[in-house]
Amino acid sequence: MEAFLVSTGIVALAEMGDKTQLLSLVLAAKFRRPIPIILGILVATLLNHALAGAVGAWLTTVLGPDALRWILGLSFLAMAVWIMIPDKLDDEASAFEGRGHYGVFLTTVIIFFLAEMGDKTQIATVALAAQYASLVGVVAGTTLGMMIANVPAVLIGDKMAHRLPLKLIHGVAAFIFVVLGVLTLMGVGQSALS
Repeated sequence: MEAFLVSTGIVALAEMGDKTQLLSLVLAAKFRRPIPIILGILVATLLNHALAGAVGAWLTTVLGPDALRWILGLSFLAMAVWIMIPDKLDDEASAFEGRGHYGVFLTTVIIFFLAEMGDKTQIATVALAAQYASLVGVVAGTTLGMMIANVPAVLIGDKMAHRLPLKLIHGVAAFIFVVLGVLTLMGVGQSALS
Protein backbone atom coordinates (compact mmCIF):
# COMPACT_ATOMS: atom_id res chain seq x y z
CA MET A 1 0.00 0.00 0.00
CA GLU A 2 2.93 2.35 0.72
CA ALA A 3 4.24 1.90 -2.84
CA PHE A 4 0.81 2.80 -4.25
CA LEU A 5 0.32 5.87 -2.03
CA VAL A 6 3.84 7.26 -2.46
CA SER A 7 3.72 6.68 -6.22
CA THR A 8 0.32 8.35 -6.54
CA GLY A 9 1.31 11.39 -4.50
CA ILE A 10 4.67 11.96 -6.14
CA VAL A 11 3.39 11.67 -9.69
CA ALA A 12 0.26 13.75 -9.07
CA LEU A 13 2.43 16.56 -7.69
CA ALA A 14 5.22 16.16 -10.25
CA GLU A 15 2.75 16.21 -13.12
CA MET A 16 1.40 19.68 -12.27
CA GLY A 17 2.68 21.97 -15.03
CA ASP A 18 4.41 19.05 -16.76
CA LYS A 19 4.44 18.84 -20.56
CA THR A 20 1.82 16.08 -20.56
CA GLN A 21 -0.52 18.29 -18.53
CA LEU A 22 0.08 21.04 -21.08
CA LEU A 23 -0.62 18.45 -23.77
CA SER A 24 -3.93 17.64 -22.04
CA LEU A 25 -4.89 21.29 -22.33
CA VAL A 26 -3.95 21.40 -26.02
CA LEU A 27 -5.89 18.23 -26.85
CA ALA A 28 -8.94 19.39 -24.90
CA ALA A 29 -8.94 22.72 -26.74
CA LYS A 30 -8.44 21.11 -30.15
CA PHE A 31 -10.82 18.16 -29.98
CA ARG A 32 -13.32 19.16 -27.26
CA ARG A 33 -14.05 15.48 -26.62
CA PRO A 34 -12.95 14.77 -23.03
CA ILE A 35 -13.90 11.07 -22.76
CA PRO A 36 -11.69 9.76 -25.62
CA ILE A 37 -8.87 12.05 -24.45
CA ILE A 38 -9.10 10.78 -20.86
CA LEU A 39 -9.24 7.15 -22.03
CA GLY A 40 -6.25 7.78 -24.30
CA ILE A 41 -4.28 9.24 -21.39
CA LEU A 42 -5.16 6.20 -19.26
CA VAL A 43 -4.11 3.65 -21.90
CA ALA A 44 -0.89 5.49 -22.80
CA THR A 45 0.07 5.90 -19.15
CA LEU A 46 -0.65 2.27 -18.29
CA LEU A 47 1.49 1.07 -21.20
CA ASN A 48 4.33 3.51 -20.58
CA HIS A 49 4.45 3.08 -16.81
CA ALA A 50 4.11 -0.71 -16.99
CA LEU A 51 7.21 -0.77 -19.21
CA ALA A 52 9.03 1.67 -16.92
CA GLY A 53 8.00 -0.34 -13.85
CA ALA A 54 9.23 -3.55 -15.47
CA VAL A 55 12.62 -1.91 -16.08
CA GLY A 56 12.74 -0.81 -12.44
CA ALA A 57 11.86 -4.31 -11.20
CA TRP A 58 14.45 -5.82 -13.54
CA LEU A 59 17.14 -3.50 -12.17
CA THR A 60 16.65 -5.07 -8.74
CA THR A 61 17.64 -8.44 -10.22
CA VAL A 62 20.85 -7.26 -11.92
CA LEU A 63 22.22 -4.77 -9.40
CA GLY A 64 23.41 -5.58 -5.93
CA PRO A 65 21.66 -3.92 -2.97
CA ASP A 66 24.47 -1.41 -2.32
CA ALA A 67 24.75 -0.30 -5.98
CA LEU A 68 20.97 -0.09 -6.23
CA ARG A 69 20.76 1.96 -3.04
CA TRP A 70 23.23 4.53 -4.37
CA ILE A 71 21.69 4.67 -7.84
CA LEU A 72 18.18 5.08 -6.43
CA GLY A 73 19.19 7.59 -3.78
CA LEU A 74 21.01 9.77 -6.28
CA SER A 75 18.18 9.33 -8.80
CA PHE A 76 15.62 10.57 -6.28
CA LEU A 77 17.81 13.59 -5.52
CA ALA A 78 18.22 14.29 -9.25
CA MET A 79 14.44 14.06 -9.65
CA ALA A 80 14.06 16.70 -6.92
CA VAL A 81 16.18 19.10 -8.98
CA TRP A 82 14.57 18.15 -12.31
CA ILE A 83 11.05 18.67 -10.99
CA MET A 84 11.82 22.32 -10.29
CA ILE A 85 12.57 22.96 -13.99
CA PRO A 86 9.38 23.99 -15.84
CA ASP A 87 8.32 21.87 -18.82
CA LYS A 88 7.25 22.94 -22.30
CA LEU A 89 5.55 20.86 -24.97
CA ASP A 90 8.03 18.98 -27.12
CA ASP A 91 8.16 20.05 -30.76
CA GLU A 92 7.52 16.45 -31.90
CA ALA A 93 4.36 16.15 -29.81
CA SER A 94 3.07 19.49 -31.08
CA ALA A 95 3.77 18.51 -34.68
CA PHE A 96 2.06 15.12 -34.33
CA GLU A 97 -0.92 16.69 -32.59
CA GLY A 98 -1.86 18.47 -35.82
CA ARG A 99 -2.46 15.16 -37.61
CA GLY A 100 -6.06 14.44 -36.65
CA HIS A 101 -6.69 11.54 -39.03
CA TYR A 102 -5.92 9.02 -36.26
CA GLY A 103 -8.98 9.98 -34.24
CA VAL A 104 -9.06 11.57 -30.81
CA PHE A 105 -8.41 8.39 -28.77
CA LEU A 106 -5.54 7.00 -30.86
CA THR A 107 -3.96 10.43 -31.30
CA THR A 108 -4.00 10.89 -27.53
CA VAL A 109 -2.55 7.41 -26.88
CA ILE A 110 0.31 7.90 -29.32
CA ILE A 111 1.15 11.46 -28.28
CA PHE A 112 0.99 10.72 -24.56
CA PHE A 113 3.04 7.55 -24.87
CA LEU A 114 5.74 9.43 -26.80
CA ALA A 115 5.60 12.50 -24.54
CA GLU A 116 6.18 10.29 -21.48
CA MET A 117 9.33 8.70 -22.95
CA GLY A 118 12.20 9.94 -20.78
CA ASP A 119 9.85 12.26 -18.88
CA LYS A 120 10.11 12.88 -15.13
CA THR A 121 7.19 10.61 -14.33
CA GLN A 122 8.56 7.74 -16.42
CA ILE A 123 11.97 7.99 -14.75
CA ALA A 124 10.26 8.26 -11.36
CA THR A 125 8.28 5.10 -12.16
CA VAL A 126 11.51 3.21 -12.91
CA ALA A 127 13.04 4.38 -9.63
CA LEU A 128 9.91 3.70 -7.56
CA ALA A 129 9.53 0.22 -9.04
CA ALA A 130 13.15 -0.50 -8.13
CA GLN A 131 12.62 0.95 -4.64
CA TYR A 132 9.45 -0.96 -3.78
CA ALA A 133 8.82 -4.65 -4.26
CA SER A 134 5.32 -3.93 -5.59
CA LEU A 135 5.35 -3.46 -9.36
CA VAL A 136 1.55 -3.41 -9.54
CA GLY A 137 1.31 -0.93 -6.65
CA VAL A 138 3.82 1.43 -8.26
CA VAL A 139 2.29 1.27 -11.76
CA ALA A 140 -1.24 1.66 -10.36
CA GLY A 141 -0.07 4.58 -8.21
CA THR A 142 1.85 6.41 -10.92
CA THR A 143 -1.05 5.91 -13.33
CA LEU A 144 -3.54 7.25 -10.79
CA GLY A 145 -1.22 10.20 -10.14
CA MET A 146 -1.16 10.98 -13.87
CA MET A 147 -4.94 10.80 -14.02
CA ILE A 148 -5.35 13.03 -10.94
CA ALA A 149 -3.22 15.69 -12.62
CA ASN A 150 -4.41 15.36 -16.21
CA VAL A 151 -8.15 14.65 -16.03
CA PRO A 152 -8.94 18.04 -14.46
CA ALA A 153 -6.77 19.67 -17.13
CA VAL A 154 -8.88 18.00 -19.80
CA LEU A 155 -12.19 18.79 -18.11
CA ILE A 156 -11.53 22.31 -16.91
CA GLY A 157 -8.92 23.47 -19.36
CA ASP A 158 -6.50 26.27 -18.76
CA LYS A 159 -8.85 28.10 -16.36
CA MET A 160 -7.54 25.76 -13.66
CA ALA A 161 -3.90 25.74 -14.76
CA HIS A 162 -3.42 29.46 -14.19
CA ARG A 163 -4.80 29.30 -10.65
CA LEU A 164 -2.61 26.54 -9.23
CA PRO A 165 0.52 27.51 -7.23
CA LEU A 166 2.84 25.44 -9.44
CA LYS A 167 6.04 26.53 -7.68
CA LEU A 168 4.62 25.39 -4.35
CA ILE A 169 3.35 22.11 -5.82
CA HIS A 170 6.72 21.43 -7.46
CA GLY A 171 8.49 22.37 -4.23
CA VAL A 172 6.45 19.82 -2.26
CA ALA A 173 7.14 17.12 -4.86
CA ALA A 174 10.87 18.00 -4.86
CA PHE A 175 10.91 17.82 -1.05
CA ILE A 176 9.35 14.33 -1.18
CA PHE A 177 12.01 13.22 -3.69
CA VAL A 178 14.77 14.65 -1.45
CA VAL A 179 13.36 12.76 1.56
CA LEU A 180 13.17 9.54 -0.47
CA GLY A 181 16.71 10.09 -1.77
CA VAL A 182 18.20 10.74 1.66
CA LEU A 183 16.34 7.84 3.27
CA THR A 184 17.43 5.53 0.45
CA LEU A 185 21.08 6.64 0.74
CA MET A 186 20.89 6.08 4.51
CA GLY A 187 19.71 2.51 3.88
CA VAL A 188 16.19 2.98 5.28
CA GLY A 189 14.02 0.32 3.68
CA GLN A 190 17.11 -1.61 2.55
CA SER A 191 15.24 -4.89 3.04
CA ALA A 192 12.85 -3.85 0.26
CA LEU A 193 15.83 -3.58 -2.11
CA SER A 194 17.29 -7.00 -1.41
